Amino acid sequence: MPRKIVSTGRGGTGKSTFVALSARYLRPPILLIDLDPDLSLADMLGADFHREGKRTVCEVLYDVIAKRKSNVSPATTTHDLMESLLWSDSLYEGRKFDLITLGTKLTEGCYCAPDDLLRKTISKLSRSYTNVMVDSPAGVEHLNRNIVSDIDDLFVLCDPSQKSLKHVARIRDIIKQVGMRCSHFYLVADYEFDDVTEERLRHSGEVYLGKVDYDTNVERYNLEGRSLLQLPEDSPACVSVQRILAKAGYR
Repeated sequence: MPRKIVSTGRGGTGKSTFVALSARYLRPPILLIDLDPDLSLADMLGADFHREGKRTVCEVLYDVIAKRKSNVSPATTTHDLMESLLWSDSLYEGRKFDLITLGTKLTEGCYCAPDDLLRKTISKLSRSYTNVMVDSPAGVEHLNRNIVSDIDDLFVLCDPSQKSLKHVARIRDIIKQVGMRCSHFYLVADYEFDDVTEERLRHSGEVYLGKVDYDTNVERYNLEGRSLLQLPEDSPACVSVQRILAKAGYR
């Protein structure tokens, strides 16, 4: 069975950066699932969907809905069409990882339809991988929809604010309310924490794994559109993420 990992937290805490850097150290084969509409994870990993002829889940869903309105047999469900297209059109296959991204919704309404399709297909998609890591968007909406109901490791990225600690409590409540199984619940600090504010996480009652250290190269690489996988091995951000994963049992 694959190890299912989720990175979540408030906006701006470095969730996507944590996922991108973790991809360096997870045992392959790796499937990354980006649920954030802004497509930042693909950019951080140097995954050019357009060049590879790949599309987001929302783009594929939009085409499927259009086809069903025309000449597709009523016996063929939207889910059946989506499942085949996810493999052929939405799965970016890289040398170090594979990637599926939700993308920006192209129709009116909420993300319920693409979320539901992902929830139904993730279990099938993940069978071919050792590690499956999900980059969750800011907030708790996707957790509330229970897209990944069986989580091995949940990493909650935090900033040094009271709102962030309240957000941790809300995540705990939602996990309980929706009946989600979560084997390990971890807190990770972003680089803004100092020694004093870190103590608040150490005494929060949750398992605190450490801080992602500040690295000027991360900002520069993102600005230049370079993959974070190209960061040097002695990068402070990389070293700290590797240390955090080691504490969570990743060797």
